[in-house]
Amino acid sequence: MIVVDDVHKHFGGFHAVDGASLSIEKGSITGLIGPNGAGKTTLFNVIAGVLQPTSGRVTMDGEDITGLPPHELFHKGLLRTFQIAHEFSSMSCRENLMMVPGNQSGETLWNTWFGTKRIANEERALKAKADEVLEFLTIEHLAEQKAGQISGGQKKLLELGRTMMVDAKIVFLDEVGAGVNRTLLNTIGDAIIRLNQERNYTFVVIEHDMDFIGRLCDPVICMAEGHVLAEGTLDEIKANEQVIEAYLGTGLKNKDKVGA
Repeated sequence: MIVVDDVHKHFGGFHAVDGASLSIEKGSITGLIGPNGAGKTTLFNVIAGVLQPTSGRVTMDGEDITGLPPHELFHKGLLRTFQIAHEFSSMSCRENLMMVPGNQSGETLWNTWFGTKRIANEERALKAKADEVLEFLTIEHLAEQKAGQISGGQKKLLELGRTMMVDAKIVFLDEVGAGVNRTLLNTIGDAIIRLNQERNYTFVVIEHDMDFIGRLCDPVICMAEGHVLAEGTLDEIKANEQVIEAYLGTGLKNKDKVGA
């Protein structure tokens, strides 16, 4: 589905991504791990159009999407979430979801004058869709709550909900577990698995919590120093000597610390 071919991203003399190549299969939940500074988030930003690559190529379903801006990728079904949730803090959770679909009739001045009935019908449909998403994510009780007042974990669920308001094909999740308690992290994991199994979402997940990665992801890709170091199941990655050295340094024996 997504093919990354020899992608480089340089910031002056610093090579944040240095010849990364990988493939993401349709219908998979792929984990992307690696020590801090490995280039994971930068690679996400290149794929998602936030950053232009210095060189290399990214394709989606055979189409070259290298360097396309995020709004064009959004309409192609490629979405990403961020390590720090981006919500409209003064709006309700329901309203945050209703904002997502583009080209709404109420966005034009003409329709606000002469298309009020169409706008009202669209808003009813969007409200029903948003309520369905909130129920799917088990946060329907937060529908009227201001998004800026909910917890960090609930904001991560709300971000996941945004991807459900459009026809997402592939979703890139950047450290979805950061700052989230274990109960909510399990809820997020349940939602990701359901979206994958019931709605055929493809996910790529950056995460340091190896229990979370082990529960959700196969395959797991490990990056270090801007390139792909290894790919396989989590057990295979944990047993890989290059990965252990990248995380821990030569001579340290506790392989279970991979991802810490």
